[in-house]
Amino acid sequence: MTNDEQVEAARAYVALSNAHRLDWISPMLDESASYYSAFLGDFQGKSAILDMMTTFFSKIPDVNWHVNSYRNLNGSCVELEFVRTGTDIESDESVNVPGIERIFFSNEGLICRIEVHKA
Repeated sequence: MTNDEQVEAARAYVALSNAHRLDWISPMLDESASYYSAFLGDFQGKSAILDMMTTFFSKIPDVNWHVNSYRNLNGSCVELEFVRTGTDIESDESVNVPGIERIFFSNEGLICRIEVHKA
């Protein structure tokens, strides 16, 4: 994948996340992908990641990521700055959380790691 293709894949991943389309996100993930979130913890493997996302989307059904910028880092990673918004249905509180996400791609062009950090 070229750097531009990685940025476009990251844009697609965010758009699919905003649309809550886990059925379309799934093929983008490597089977052994890992996910780290400063907000949610560590998840190993595609299945665990998709389970976490399913739970997350049910907890904040209107969640949306507004991305400020995308940039390619070191040839295998796209970093994006975001603000996550939505309403937590358990507390009925609005969320407005800034953060930085790094999406790493394998040689095959699949997402092999995602890191979400607090801004």
